[in-house]
Amino acid sequence: MTAKRTSIHGQWSSRWAFILAATGSAVGLGNIWRFPYLAGENGGGAFVLVYLVCVVLVGIPIMMAEILLGRRGRQSPINTMDSLAAEEGLSRHWHLLGWMGVVAGFIILSYYSVIAGWTLAYIFRTGAGAFVDADAAFSKQMFTELISDPERLLAWHTIFIVMSVVIVSRGVKSGLERAVKFLMPALLILLLVMVGYAMSTERFMDGITYLFVPDFEQLADKNFFADILLPALGQAFFSLSIGMGAIMIYGSYLSQKSSITFNCFSIAIADTSVALLAGVAIFPIVFTYGLEPAGGPGLIFITLPIAFGQMPFGTFFGTLFFILLLFAAWTSSISLLEPAVTWLVENRNMSRVKATTIAGVIAWLLGLVTVLSFNHWAFSFSFAGVIKENGLFDIFDILTSNILLPIGGLLVAIFAAWLMSRSSTVDELGLGDSTAYQAWRFAVRYVAPFGVIVIFLNAIGVFKLLGFVE
Repeated sequence: MTAKRTSIHGQWSSRWAFILAATGSAVGLGNIWRFPYLAGENGGGAFVLVYLVCVVLVGIPIMMAEILLGRRGRQSPINTMDSLAAEEGLSRHWHLLGWMGVVAGFIILSYYSVIAGWTLAYIFRTGAGAFVDADAAFSKQMFTELISDPERLLAWHTIFIVMSVVIVSRGVKSGLERAVKFLMPALLILLLVMVGYAMSTERFMDGITYLFVPDFEQLADKNFFADILLPALGQAFFSLSIGMGAIMIYGSYLSQKSSITFNCFSIAIADTSVALLAGVAIFPIVFTYGLEPAGGPGLIFITLPIAFGQMPFGTFFGTLFFILLLFAAWTSSISLLEPAVTWLVENRNMSRVKATTIAGVIAWLLGLVTVLSFNHWAFSFSFAGVIKENGLFDIFDILTSNILLPIGGLLVAIFAAWLMSRSSTVDELGLGDSTAYQAWRFAVRYVAPFGVIVIFLNAIGVFKLLGFVE
């Protein structure tokens, strides 16, 4: 057994602090709108069931592998992969896997910050009563005016980056841990308040049915592979923040006594619960006010504000909703910034404050590309048969979500299950040579890589080219 390393950056005070932090990394804007929308449009309860199976067979095994690597290396993802490759007698080029995760997370942070800036803007707009009695045309015009104004986008983007930098600069316990101990319970309370309001609406049960009950007539017209399995598999993988270095670096701060298996199942349950509660909160409101459950930014920034403008106490609940979104984005952004900061501290001998400031400035500068992609630099192109209209922002999104993250997750699985010695993984997981360990090893060796390859091929349009999906 290799002597245990210690992290120079600190350690979580408890397993629950780690679970809160990792759940915060996983819970983001996608949980609030994307998961409920996918569930509703792809079979309701049937989609949810398939999604849960995908989480267990693909998401959790790879997350366990990534946390295993992080805790064993106790460094930034780049240095962790370098050290573990040397320890296992492998090529030092495996440090490129660490770089891939850090770069992917950094690019995601740069555009995530801009989208989170929209949320900040809408907190103040909704709180000021801008959407009272608003119709669809007014709501769409307000959103269009926001993204068409680079100066306003830049201002909100700057504020959000500063918010993230302030937390990360304070370190593991004083910054990250203290923030998630406040933000995650606050997020849950806000979500439950929204669910409570949704229960009072006229069409609450319609929303529940839409989300949880399989519509077998609808399912008869669907292709199981294209319409249920692929969306569920993709959501299961991306929802858990796999492949971007965030979970690996958070794992490096985890106590050696803490069970990786227990933690991963807890994170997956919490992440899925937030997504389901978001659907319970959103769809009864959408149906009650006769709105279309459209996906993406349209649901959050165009459709829901109309409902908030019509409902009793809509200004209050609308403001709460956008604060909820802000908290979800905030907990994710700090995890995306952390891997780059730790590398600067370890390799450039910087103080944490200086490293965070430099990383934050670079992310801010890169975010200018996204700011301008919605207005001055906008251009259209086709990817995998889909027309993209926001230029470099869409290229960033495709590069990270469709290419870097799936490849990163696949390489994590290969390294942990095929190249790391069995004794190393047994030692780190603490399961012995039990049935649980055998199940994890089989899943991360065979099932999870197959699932990630399917995600990757679908993301780059191979299945569409072959005619498996429309």
